[in-house]
Amino acid sequence: MKKSFSIKTVVAIGIGAALFFVLGRFVAIPSGIPNTNISLQYAVLGLFAAIYGPIAGGLIGFIGHTLIDLSWGGSPWWSWIIASAFVGVVVGLFANRLKVNEGEFKLKSIITYGVANVIAHAAAWIGVAPLLDIWMYAEPSDKVFAQGAVAAAANVLTAVVVGVLLIIAYTKTIAKKGSLDAE
Repeated sequence: MKKSFSIKTVVAIGIGAALFFVLGRFVAIPSGIPNTNISLQYAVLGLFAAIYGPIAGGLIGFIGHTLIDLSWGGSPWWSWIIASAFVGVVVGLFANRLKVNEGEFKLKSIITYGVANVIAHAAAWIGVAPLLDIWMYAEPSDKVFAQGAVAAAANVLTAVVVGVLLIIAYTKTIAKKGSLDAE
């Protein structure tokens, strides 16, 4: 994980937010619960957070989710936008343990990535988003906690399954330390 906020990180935030938006807006599968979809954007968020860390992860989630909400023509739903940013930050906090930028993503890192996503999505969708919905929008608690539970389960599933595949593919493109021989 980069210690500085480089141009590469800024570009990654832009690309990550754009991918988050496209996947969340155009590749969403209805879950059967109103305003709650099954989507792949959290796999991309997990990938970018694992590579670039918590600040990039948070900004990608925040910007990408804001763009999704704005594209529907209504007001942004800030509680869920904040929850998406929260997921990016939490997964990004585990970035140093994952060793993705070193070209390593073995079983221990896969388990760590899975645990990070379970923690992030459970806290975001069963805690942060419903509580903010109740506080900010006076939404009924049974509705928002049902939405949150479905969102948490769907997002963990897509973030872990698809995210692991994306990270494995990414790490295969990185030359590992000591793998190059001098001639």
